Amino acid sequence: MIFWDGRGTNEKPCLLIRLLRGGIIYSTFLLTVVGRARMFSFGSALSRNIKREIGIDRSLVTLILIGRCCMLSRQQFGGDWTTEKLDRLRKYLAAYTPILSKQKSLKCAYIDAFAGTGYRESKDTSDKLDLLLTELAGIEPQRFRHGSAHIALECKPPFDKYIFIEKDEGKLVELKNNLLREFPQREKQIIFIQGDANTVIQDLCEKDWRLHRAVLFLDPFGMQVVWPTIEAVARTEAIDLWILFPLGVAVNRMLTRDGQIDEKWKRKLDDIFGDGDWYNNFYAVNTQDRLFGEATEMHKTADFSAIQDYYIARLKTVFPHVADKSLQLYNSKNIPLYTLFFAAGNPKGGKTAVKIA
Repeated sequence: MIFWDGRGTNEKPCLLIRLLRGGIIYSTFLLTVVGRARMFSFGSALSRNIKREIGIDRSLVTLILIGRCCMLSRQQFGGDWTTEKLDRLRKYLAAYTPILSKQKSLKCAYIDAFAGTGYRESKDTSDKLDLLLTELAGIEPQRFRHGSAHIALECKPPFDKYIFIEKDEGKLVELKNNLLREFPQREKQIIFIQGDANTVIQDLCEKDWRLHRAVLFLDPFGMQVVWPTIEAVARTEAIDLWILFPLGVAVNRMLTRDGQIDEKWKRKLDDIFGDGDWYNNFYAVNTQDRLFGEATEMHKTADFSAIQDYYIARLKTVFPHVADKSLQLYNSKNIPLYTLFFAAGNPKGGKTAVKIA
């Protein structure tokens, strides 16, 4: 036996076979990162080499590859994050619309600012960080987005208006067809707007909100929401905000250990936090004795909790009421990818809204 040691039914793979299995496991990891088409091409080449070198049937290797892929797909996330978040949103909206319906002078709306059906397409290579972990991080937020729109449209009593904003024309058309097919009774209440979410929201916030209230759902995949949009929402004193913050999937990855951050990334972090003070909050100077004297270098002190707390503090600078407790989306390694924050805009009713959220 050249490739196997042991005898009878208790045969154990030797080192070569173990390495081979490691290669197969690694190849399935590439499937989630590079893409299914490329991976299966790689898998086919690998299986041909295995057949030629050691005589293992190619179909068996293919089955192993597919099996490993299915296992990864099932194990992408820890816990039922989507159900938990949707239950929280359902509970909030179930209380929100009945309360607002009693105030006959007020009109209320549900606004979804990134309403399209896809996260993974991007023509801007400068935003490549936004696409990190798309296979691992995109599925649950997409389910959350889909579910949140349905929960809002199913609310009783209903909202007076539903506003869905999407930059991509094709995605907006698809969304419109899907929602009107599923909720034809809401056709006159639904408004579809094509445009950049930041621009559209800031324009909406400039209107007179004294007789209007709204729930705004911001769930960008990456770091598209800029701080002036958050400020504009808060100034209305009429909008309650749910925002999905890219804690681990983007922000933490930009915060390098040594503090040497690309200027483009710094600008993106400035945009999302609203100023540059985050740097002093997330980094500290470390002084070390060297052969020719002291040397100073920056090192990262912020962990996920510190970043999250800092963003809550930033929200509190513009909103009268912000929920201190947020909910996280974790991957299978228990690393937080996103955080769901809530802030209430109305000074009088916001305290109650935070309790409900």
